[in-house]
This record gives sequence, C-alpha cells and structure tokens, in this order.
Amino acid sequence: MSSPLTCNYHTHTRRCKHATGEDADYVKLAIEAGIKVLGFSDHTPYPIESDFTSGMRMGVEETKNYFDSITALKEKYARKIKIYCGVEAEYFPEHFDRLLNLLKDYPCDYMILANHFVPDEENGTYVGAPFKDPEILDLYLKNTLAGIESGKFAYLAHPDLPNYVGLDANKRLPDLYRTICEACKEANLPVEANFLGWIDHRNYPTEKFFKIAAGVGNDVIIGLDAHNPHFLNDTIMQKQFVRWLEKQGCHIIDHLEGLE
Repeated sequence: MSSPLTCNYHTHTRRCKHATGEDADYVKLAIEAGIKVLGFSDHTPYPIESDFTSGMRMGVEETKNYFDSITALKEKYARKIKIYCGVEAEYFPEHFDRLLNLLKDYPCDYMILANHFVPDEENGTYVGAPFKDPEILDLYLKNTLAGIESGKFAYLAHPDLPNYVGLDANKRLPDLYRTICEACKEANLPVEANFLGWIDHRNYPTEKFFKIAAGVGNDVIIGLDAHNPHFLNDTIMQKQFVRWLEKQGCHIIDHLEGLE
C-alpha cells in the first residue's frame, strides 16, 4: 500500500539520541512507500558558550558527519527519490546567531522551527510536559513569533505542543493558537500537523488548533516526525491521519515551495 504523502520533510537520525535506525534505512522505506521527496531534519546542534550537553540533539562535533552522510545518500539514490538535508531548530534568541554561523559552512537546505524549551534547553522548561505557569506560555509565544518573523524557517513544527494546564487553559490556548496561526498566515509559513504526536496519543495535534488553522486559512503540511524508519511506510495510519485533518477542514499541502 502506498503512502498518501508525496513528501516528508521531518525525519530524524540516531544522532539526536532518541531515534533509531541507520540513515539509509529511512531512505529505503520512504522509497518502498512511494514517497518522492524525503527531507532529513534532525535536531540541530546548538553551539552555546557553556559546557552543557544536550540529551536530545546531535553535538556540534557530529554536524559534519550528518551532512556528509545525507549528501552521500542524495547522490546514491538520486534516481529513486529526492533527498534534502535540513535541521529542526528552536529559536533561542541568545544563541540563534551562533547557530546560523555554524550552519553557513554546511549544505543546509532548510530549517524547521520547533520550540521545545523556553527560554532555552539548558535553563528552561520543556513545554511538551504539563505546566501551569502562564509566563512560560507567554515566552513560548514570544520566541515562536520571533522565529516566524526571522524569515529563516520553512515551516512551524507541532505548533500546538505547549501542554499548558493552568486554570485558564480553555481561554489562553485558543488565543495562543489563533495568534500563531495569524502570524504564520501573514508570513506565508505553513503549520505542521505532527504524525508522531497523533499516533503516540500526545497532547498534540489538537482538534482545536487545526479548526482554528482551517478558519484562518493556513497551509497545513504533514510532518511524520520520523524517529524510526517504519514511520515512513506506516501507510494505513498515515491515511487515517489525512482523513482526520480533512475532517477539521484543513488546507493540506504536500510540498514546500522553494525547494522543489
């Protein structure tokens, strides 16, 4: 059974410390599923001034190996599939310029905006875990809007990640969603429907977010967020996910402008 997707730009590698499989395994199963475009976007290394070591992203010393490996796969499988190499990156205001300076030396095709921590990973809070402090939610929104406005990103991943459980969540979360959707619409930046969150029964993707996105008129792109090669040929669940998004009234796009 073939995949309902022609493209997937959200693919990880073992370098992030929480994915499995060899780089080539992802390519082979994408081809098997009939996917025409595969984008690798592993969690970017983030050069910082302290000696903090991340447990969920590749180290700076692995950057060359990452780009070399994916570039080799681009060439090897060029007749069967189009491969891109990008990164999934947070917008950490204090560190972002250093990240751009690091990546300028590598053939980075695109960047996905995905804020997981505020104010940053070393000193902050993971917003995918339940939290009650509204200031954390406000800072997530501030950094996400700044990332959108930077013009450096191809789309916004799991925009409904914040697992805010404060007493006013029923008011604050829809307001957050609408503000993000309107900013992405203004910037012509697609929002991602995250397949991993859906099949893993996480707090995202949410029906409320995607109904708002449909009303605002956002382009919605499916990101498999593949941390295992078999995400790429899980075509039955992929088709169910597409039907769920269609039920919300979403305008689904299948590729990123500017890359194809």
